[in-house]
Amino acid sequence: MKIEELDESDSGFDGDDDYRNSNKDRRMMIVGGVDAKRALVGAGARILFYPTLLYNVFRNKINQADFRWWDQIDQFLILGAVPFPKDVPRLRQLGVGGVITLNESYETLVPTSLYHAHGIAHLVIPTRDYLFAPSFLDINQAVDFIHKNASVGQTTYVHCKAGRGRSTTIVLCYLVEYKNMSPASALEYVRSKRPRVLLAPSQWKAVQEFKQWRMASSALSPSRDAVLITKADLEGYQSSCDDTSMELVIVPKMRRTRPMIARLSCLFASLKVSGSCVPVTRQLTEARAY
Repeated sequence: MKIEELDESDSGFDGDDDYRNSNKDRRMMIVGGVDAKRALVGAGARILFYPTLLYNVFRNKINQADFRWWDQIDQFLILGAVPFPKDVPRLRQLGVGGVITLNESYETLVPTSLYHAHGIAHLVIPTRDYLFAPSFLDINQAVDFIHKNASVGQTTYVHCKAGRGRSTTIVLCYLVEYKNMSPASALEYVRSKRPRVLLAPSQWKAVQEFKQWRMASSALSPSRDAVLITKADLEGYQSSCDDTSMELVIVPKMRRTRPMIARLSCLFASLKVSGSCVPVTRQLTEARAY
């Protein structure tokens, strides 16, 4: 059998070029529409930044109890509005060892150098205001940043302009990832601490998709502490004498860098000689009964 590759001119489909050009034009129109939307929202955000910032400062001054600049969400997590340079020493006194800024450059009031001068790590994730959410890559980086600080007893301050949308997206994803909350329960919990949080549809969608991604990745590894060994894995390892038997014990999971070696190592390490001869599969069943 001979297979020949036909040129487009010989394929007999004269409308292919028109169809491809039509799809290309349509994709360009969609991309152009998204870019135009980002540009329009960006222009509006720049115009509204200082008026809304002054409004937030005014509300905080006249009613600080109900319009706090920041709120403690977790033992090592604070959610709030854009800090001023005078706030940096106060944040350090509160145990803040890291700050996540989701503002664009024109919204940022504290330079990274000032944070570093006070021993505070600074993670900058520029995200457009109002209708946009951080990317998955940025969310993952921010969540790991918070967890790393918390693991050494340091607090992370997460902020955007008002501490309502962009920064709340990061905080919710952290609670979903490391506090095992659902997106809905995480939002309810954060609102109990900071009632004025408000997510745009794209931001709420990002939180929900992050949860789905976490569930999908967890499904690939049903246990994080041990390697799962089934009866089929133990076939052929029955005892061959009357005085010995095999005993199944729990062995910590090894690194995934060499999965086959880890699997075999765990298997052979879990087979230990004991005093009586009982099939391994039977002892596996008895172990599950406990």
